[in-house]
Formats: sequence, structure tokens, C-alpha cells
Amino acid sequence: MRLFPKDMKKIPYGIADFSTLLNDNYYYVDKTEHIPVLEDIGRFLFLIRPRRFGKSLWASVLEQYYDINQKDEFDTTFDGLWIKDNPTELKNSFLVLRFDFAAVNPDIRYVEESFNDHIEVRIHSFIGRYRHLFKDKVELEVIDKTNNVVKKLDLLSELTQKENLSIYLIIDEYDNFTNTILTTVGEDKYHKITHGEGFYRHFFNVFKSAVGSSAYGLSRIYVTGVSPVTMDDVTSGFNIGTMISLHPGINGMVGFSQTEVLEMLQYYQKRYNRFDQSIEETFELMSKWYDNYRFAEDSDTTMFYSDMVLYFINYLILYGKYPKEMIDHNVRIDYGKLRHLVQLDNQLNGNFSKLKDIIETGKVTFNVQTGFPVSRLLDSDNFLSLLYYFGLISYDKEKYGKQYFTIPNITIEKLMFSYMRDAYRDTGIFKIDTMEFGNLLADMAYQGEFKPVFADLSAKIEEQTSVRDYIEGEKVIQTFFLAYFNITYHFLTSSEHEANKGYTDILLMPFFAKWPDMPYGYIIEFKYFSRGEYTKQKQEQAIKDAQTQLEKYRDDPKIQTQIGDATLKTVVVVFNGWEMLYCDEVG
Repeated sequence: MRLFPKDMKKIPYGIADFSTLLNDNYYYVDKTEHIPVLEDIGRFLFLIRPRRFGKSLWASVLEQYYDINQKDEFDTTFDGLWIKDNPTELKNSFLVLRFDFAAVNPDIRYVEESFNDHIEVRIHSFIGRYRHLFKDKVELEVIDKTNNVVKKLDLLSELTQKENLSIYLIIDEYDNFTNTILTTVGEDKYHKITHGEGFYRHFFNVFKSAVGSSAYGLSRIYVTGVSPVTMDDVTSGFNIGTMISLHPGINGMVGFSQTEVLEMLQYYQKRYNRFDQSIEETFELMSKWYDNYRFAEDSDTTMFYSDMVLYFINYLILYGKYPKEMIDHNVRIDYGKLRHLVQLDNQLNGNFSKLKDIIETGKVTFNVQTGFPVSRLLDSDNFLSLLYYFGLISYDKEKYGKQYFTIPNITIEKLMFSYMRDAYRDTGIFKIDTMEFGNLLADMAYQGEFKPVFADLSAKIEEQTSVRDYIEGEKVIQTFFLAYFNITYHFLTSSEHEANKGYTDILLMPFFAKWPDMPYGYIIEFKYFSRGEYTKQKQEQAIKDAQTQLEKYRDDPKIQTQIGDATLKTVVVVFNGWEMLYCDEVG
């Protein structure tokens, strides 16, 4: 039996072209009801969402919908979709010019040439596709042969206006190459292309002129990216249009809602029997790992990370089991680019403390900034806003209220812990052999041998004195250990888990969805004494107190249900400053 029967829609993992989805029988989640919402919001729009969240596919949908050349194919193209029965007056009424700056080579030696080549190719293609609509073919030829690509774009806009035609300009991944430059070669090189006479700033000046002038045929602009930083630098703020990222009406425009994910699971399991796992179990697992993105504080809908959903379901269909790696490797690489934000000149900066505070407390409150230049990136609200735009934190109004942000899911939590570990390692503050430590965690999970894990980390702390300045206090130590417990996927980890009207320090539950035979889970209670506070008598009393707490947590009905037939070990760990004095099982 084929994995994908001929009549079954394929998973569009990694596919961002709308025509390909339609022509090659891929599954498409209909988002077209958002088209009239965009038209109502404004003519010049700027959308920020995390990488691989569906922005490029949506840009492709808009390209098909507004392209005047596709007028005769409208009913076929959008057959079965919401917009077919609810078209707007603007459908198929524009000459669509689309740039995809993810295609620009970010190597600083070639970036300007690559950028110009991309503009050249796209304009040449544009002229070829719409040549039949221009009466003045001579001027069109002049534009096509003009060497300066920005001048070419300027002249093309003017000619379009003369011909009573309108351009819909789509710029996808506008900051892809600039972000790479910023993270790989630094702020100086980035500044040269986005400020003053920089070619990228000059490029956006064309739009600033066109938007406010009736002499240009540039009627609508739609720009996507992952942060407002480059836009602020090249335009001194997006003063040529509307930043729509926080608008509740488009919260669900990219990404998948809970309903959409359930419908997809039902399609592949109930209709085609492509996997044996129950829909309820699978949906619950995916929710914990990929859900809870809310991009507008007034929205009642949370969104799933679309790339991760497609990655997961595609793996499930191909292999009949849940992925060994729950986080898509491509997403992990994309998020790895954020690491530079917590380091400066190989030293931990103030943003590392903010990141650590979010992980330790589980929440943060601030005012989202709609624009800021790279020179102000380290300002508190700007840095936290960037975490929000990247999808590392999200509005959590159910739990804390509108202005509170939390880490949305296990995927992001694990990525956050990896930032902590990487920052410690890259600055030379703390290093461990992750493979060796991973083996110790496996023994903890399958053999019940937890002491070597604590002993190894404690010995490394004693050897590497620089880290001691960063692990003072019970909560800080909890978070430090959690960061390293998350090197592997054996446990689903949580801090301050509610149990029998109390809160565990650390709960390590077996990840049964992946390892159904794992025999051990853990509740860990830390007791901490600052230097000068410790006495042997206080330690003995602290251990007794911890034992009472752990017995209460262990008897929690929900924890008992989760642990099932596995053994739940209760462990007390005592620290005096950075030094571990006690680690043993109690109860």
C-alpha cells in the first residue's frame, strides 16, 4: 500500500507556493476569509511573524488572487475556498510584482550584487508577463534595459500610472538577508546597507516617494518579515503604511487554529487510516509542543506553529510513530540565530538576565514596541518585543491577563533552555560534554540512577568557577538544572507544577508518547542556604520539611494518573551557595 494514495492530499511540508499546492494535490488550510480584512485595514501593510509560520504561502495566495492575468482561472484556482463565494471588488485587478528576499545571498561581499540580480530578474519577468497590457512598448523596452534596478523600479511605477494600471507589490522575507548579516558579520556591515547611502535604504526610498504621489502606479504594498528592526532602520519607522502584526482580525491568518489541526488529523486518520494513534492523544501531544501562539492581546484564538504541525504529521504518516525529534531541525536552526542577542563581545549582556528571568518565573509583562532600530535592540522593551515577534513568548491572557507574556509551549521552552546552555558555553562560563551527560540522563530515566546526574553537574560547577556568579538562590539553581535536564527528550519537565495545593520545584515525567516503557519519573525538591546561613541542624530540618512536601506532591491524583505503572522517585537536593551538600531519595 502506498504511503500517499493517489486521491489523498499530500502534506505540504516545506511547500510555500500556492500553485504547487493546487496542482500537485497538497492539503491546504483555507485562510482566504482574511483577504477582505486586509483590504479593509489599509493599502500598505507590514506583517511580522516567526519564520516558517506560513507567511510565504499566504503571500503566494495573495499573488494568485490579485493577479490580473489569472482572472480567467479564478473559479478554478479558488474552487472550494471561502473567497470563491465571497470575492472582493479588487480580485484579479493588479499587476503583481513580488520579491522574495530570502533568495538574496547574505554574504556581505556579494549581497548588493545578489540583491540587484534578484530585482532585475523579477522586474524582467514582470514586464514579460504584463507586456500585453502596456500600449507604450518603447518605454517598456527602455525600462527593461535600464541598468540601475532602483531606477528601473521607479520608471516602471511611473509608466504603470500613465497606462492607468496598478501594481500590487509583495515583498516577502524583507529582512532575511539583513538579519543574517547582523548576526554573522555585525552591526557595522549591517549599518552600511540600511543607513545613509546604503543600497537597501535607497530601495525603500522609492516606495516612500511612490506612496505619497499620484504619479506612480504603486497601488498596494504587502511586506512580510520576522522583526521590525530592519524596517525601522531603512524607513525610520514604517511611515509608509500600517503595521498589522498586532491586529486581532488577522491573528489566525497564518499558522493553524486548533480546529484546523483537528480537521487535518481527522482527514488523515479517519478518512485514510494513515496512523494508528488516537486523534485525542495525538492532538494533546501536539498542543503541548506546538500550540499557544497569540499575536494580538484581544484575540481569543491561539495558533499552532504551522511548520511544526506539518513536520509532525508528515513524519507520523511516513513512519507510523511520533518523531524522534519533536522539534523540526530547520526551526531549530532558525531560532539558533537569536543566540547573538544574549551575548555581546563574548560576554553575557543584560538580555541574558531577562531571558533567564522569563524561564525562572514563567512570565513577563511589558509594552510591545511596533518599531525600533538595531541601535536600540538592547533596550528592555525592545528586546522583549523581539522575543514576542520571534514567537519565543506570547500573550497569555487566560493565565495571567492581557499584558502578560509566557513561553507558549514545550518546543519554545526547550529552545530557551538551549539558549541558556549555549550562552554559558560560548562565553566560556560553563561547559559540559552533552553526549556524556545525555547518557547519564538516559540512565536516570531507565535505570533510576539519578545521583550521577546531580554529582556530575555539581562537580562541573566546582571546577568551573565562573558559573558560580550565575547560580545563587534556590529558584536559580532549579532553572540551571532544568536547562541541562532538557538536553534530551526523555522527560517532560516542569517547574512550579501545581500538586495537592502546593507547587513542585521540578517535576520530571516520562515522555510516554515516545518511550512508553520508561520506568521512572521524578519529583525533585531543592533546599537552599546562602553562605553563612547554613548549619547541619538547619539541613536536617529542611530535609524533613522536603519529605513532607514530596509525599503530598506524590499523592496528587493527576500526577498518579500521569505516572501510571512507572515508579515515581522523590528526591531532595540541598545546596549551600553553589555547593551541593546532599542528594538522596526520600519517602
